Amino acid sequence: MGSTKQTTLRLSDERHRLLDEAKEIGANGQYDDPPNSDVIDAALTHLIESRENLDAARGEIDPTTIQLFNTSVLGLRYRTSIESRWR
Repeated sequence: MGSTKQTTLRLSDERHRLLDEAKEIGANGQYDDPPNSDVIDAALTHLIESRENLDAARGEIDPTTIQLFNTSVLGLRYRTSIESRWR
């Protein structure tokens, strides 16, 4: 059996607000109150899957369209560079 790491999260007012808002998104109905750990797991999974999906879309979808899905947490940048083979 593997060891588990436990930590205590100190929730600022803003973190508490975000957690409550995320609980509403993840709740299965009006009277569902998912545990904080489930909400955090879902948020982490969503972040990872979103990044994988955006990375997979590169080359298939134009950069302007992909950038429409950028958020304050996750965003892709495209850079244009010109390189000369002549010196």
